[in-house]
Amino acid sequence: MVRVIVDGTPVDVPPGSSALQACEAAGKEIPRFCYHERLSVAGNCRMCLVEVARAPKPVASCGFPVSDGMQIFTDTEVVRRARRAVMEFLLINHPLDCPICDQGGECDLQDQAYGYGSGISRYKEDKRAVTDKDLGPLVKTVMTRCIQCTRCVRFSTEVAGTPELGMVSRGENAEITTYVEKALTSELSGNLIDVCPVGALTAKPSAFHARSWEYKKTDSIDVMDALGTNIQVQARGGEVMRIVPRVNDEVNEEWLSDKGRFSVDGLKRRRLDRPWVRVHGKISAVSWKDALIALARRFDGVSGDKIGAIAGDLCDAESLCALKDLLQSLGSPNLDCRQDGAWYDTETRSGYLFNSDVSGIDQADALLLVGTMPRHEAPVLNARIRKRFVEAGRGGFPIGMIGVPTADMTYDVSMLGAGPDTLADILSGKSAFADVLKDAQKPMIILGHAALTRRDAPAIYAACRELAHACGALTPEWNGLNILHTAASRVGALDLGFLPGAHGCDAASMLRGSVEILWLLGADDVQLDRIPPETFVVYQGHHGDAAAKRADIILPGAAYTEKPGTYVNTAGRVQRAFRAVFAPGEAREDWRIIRAFSEVVGHTLPYDSLEQLRAHMAQVNPVFAVAGKSAPRLAGAEGVPAERAGARDGELMATPLQPVIQNYYQTNVISRASLTMAECSKVYGTVPAVAAE
Repeated sequence: MVRVIVDGTPVDVPPGSSALQACEAAGKEIPRFCYHERLSVAGNCRMCLVEVARAPKPVASCGFPVSDGMQIFTDTEVVRRARRAVMEFLLINHPLDCPICDQGGECDLQDQAYGYGSGISRYKEDKRAVTDKDLGPLVKTVMTRCIQCTRCVRFSTEVAGTPELGMVSRGENAEITTYVEKALTSELSGNLIDVCPVGALTAKPSAFHARSWEYKKTDSIDVMDALGTNIQVQARGGEVMRIVPRVNDEVNEEWLSDKGRFSVDGLKRRRLDRPWVRVHGKISAVSWKDALIALARRFDGVSGDKIGAIAGDLCDAESLCALKDLLQSLGSPNLDCRQDGAWYDTETRSGYLFNSDVSGIDQADALLLVGTMPRHEAPVLNARIRKRFVEAGRGGFPIGMIGVPTADMTYDVSMLGAGPDTLADILSGKSAFADVLKDAQKPMIILGHAALTRRDAPAIYAACRELAHACGALTPEWNGLNILHTAASRVGALDLGFLPGAHGCDAASMLRGSVEILWLLGADDVQLDRIPPETFVVYQGHHGDAAAKRADIILPGAAYTEKPGTYVNTAGRVQRAFRAVFAPGEAREDWRIIRAFSEVVGHTLPYDSLEQLRAHMAQVNPVFAVAGKSAPRLAGAEGVPAERAGARDGELMATPLQPVIQNYYQTNVISRASLTMAECSKVYGTVPAVAAE
């Protein structure tokens, strides 16, 4: 450690730290605009000036390395005058439009102008103006407000991996622009709004809707993918207005995907706000009492083995547990959370988890992607992979891929083959990537749903398990065999055992008519055309999507922002979300609907409150007892039984591994109801060719 004296206070910091980091370690607040903890140092704004003993003039603390015994002064008259001068220069061309700027109330320039601004301007010449840029349907620009801190340029280049922004010209003519005048293509472009310290980049969909101090802020969990990104839901009145990320270094750092941020308007459209019952082919709105009684009458006389339930991708663990308990009380073994038909090794919990944890990517030194496109399936996790790739330097983090890519991965990838039979070549040593994995100290394999939703999924998983064992990815200290899920509810459902019981039917069998009554809990992506006309369908969900159209009874539930809920991310981390607003109309929390119906049908569930239900969940699986902490990591030797480590189940097919996500912006009922996501799909989607082309 290096000892530095900051305003007379000694502080120890790691070698290579900057003077700014040393000042923060000493509890001193240093103003800054261009410096960001997760971006490279630019030293553009000069707002972080401090005095250093024996230095001839104030230095920019963000880029000044510390040395042992260095004395730093953060609040001298020289420092205050220098910062006031920098602030005066920054405000020379800045427009005085705070009353209409969406950044007002959470603007760094606003805050620091109070501390270092003079209140008057000595600048009498004409101010410059900059043409606004069209960055697409998500990010709004007012470039005259830009202070050229280049945070946006560094984020798009370093974190997102899509270098589409840059600075042109010099001096007073310098401005930020896109290189080819096109919309930003990153799935993380909304984070540009967060890193911008002024109002140059703001959210286009929510422009001029509300002021930042009007929002009620609630902690929650993003359900647009399985990463479990920590978010803050900002609401005004009874309406969700914005969603922004929360910092969690173990999961999402401080980033959020565009779908999780901007699909918020989908929470307001196509909502189910009252129960509906189909009578003689016509759907009619009814009261809750009538709906539950009608449903109980339909259940009367039906044996348990003729009742089934399929859970969707956005469900909270509480509703999954309640529905499982209800069907078990009715004698039904027909449960399934895999509406996509995925296969998992459920003998141990490590068989379906991202075992090295998301933060484990930072330790890996080789990566094999099998049947996954992280850029579309988990954009924030993809940014973590890119971060590791950049930090390791050229050749320091080799990445191989088996599958069919649909977009640039934002990092260099060696394409090893399109089909899973490539795994056999790696295992036999025919592929050069076999040596790469064996030479790595902590190799990592990520297996995606393009592989797990095929007929040969067991064989693919077994081959990956065998490869992981052979290359040293399964050791007592490191488990590098990872499953990347795409559904927010999937790991929680697997932990609760929401799977077919003894002699129970899976989702495909239930859809083919093996049950008389089919309960769809938010299952909006099943193949509805396969359901026989005589099957009685109960749909419980929050949007009037295709599944609601097919239903005989509709029970309106609450969306993820409208209920407290528990979600388990792809790495097995149990996280809690809180209610931000109430559900519209007569819609209710899903577990409460199931609990009410259990009483009407004569099989009352043994819990009356959320606390009692969560205590019951902890009895079902102890992982639900503690939320917010990382799941216990199973070492490779424990996670894979020795007798199965080298076993191969079935044959590997040569059929290419096709991506499971064709349209990133519309993958669930909320994003499909969002006008913003529809616009993104139109702008970024593939344009169909016409006959003349």
